[in-house]
Amino acid sequence: MDSRWGTRLAEWGYVALSVDSLGPRGIESVCEHGDPTDHPLDAYGALAYLTTQPFVIPERVAVMGASLGGRMALYAVERRFVAESQQRKFRAVVALYPSCKAVTGAMTAPTLIMIGELDDYTPPEACRRVADRQSRTASDKENEVPVHLIVYPGAYHAFDVPPLQIGRQFLGHRLEYNEDAAGRSIEDVRSFLRETLGG
Repeated sequence: MDSRWGTRLAEWGYVALSVDSLGPRGIESVCEHGDPTDHPLDAYGALAYLTTQPFVIPERVAVMGASLGGRMALYAVERRFVAESQQRKFRAVVALYPSCKAVTGAMTAPTLIMIGELDDYTPPEACRRVADRQSRTASDKENEVPVHLIVYPGAYHAFDVPPLQIGRQFLGHRLEYNEDAAGRSIEDVRSFLRETLGG
């Protein structure tokens, strides 16, 4: 998945860096055992590295992830998680089918969340709450940035993963590629990045 999005981003003229948050920690799977609490800090390690590269504009770096990576991307820019303690900031965040259960929606950067209408692994209801600003405090709302949610009709979890053209069950949840949602998500990401980072 990283190579597909990385190649795509590079074709659009962006620099792409994939981060392995599990291998160095000796974690083979988080689907049944949970994820490390310091996982979002990896995004800031990547940001620190990228800002030292002469071909990167430090003020125009976004963080992007899918599923668990999408949730970690949201945590990385959430005001009350790690974003407030970091000197360098992300310019934008893109999250594909993340779990939004513990996300307040008080973000420090413009946010795009894309999820399938039929996703029963990370259901869209929690992301709707985040986008609707229901969980934000008054102080959050004073400093709020846009959170844009796109729900793709008829799409399940992992809707942009071509090897899942024949859908399957995983830990009791449906994973299935959806050509229409995948195509639309590509255009939606491209438009969002053009708007937040520039072409």
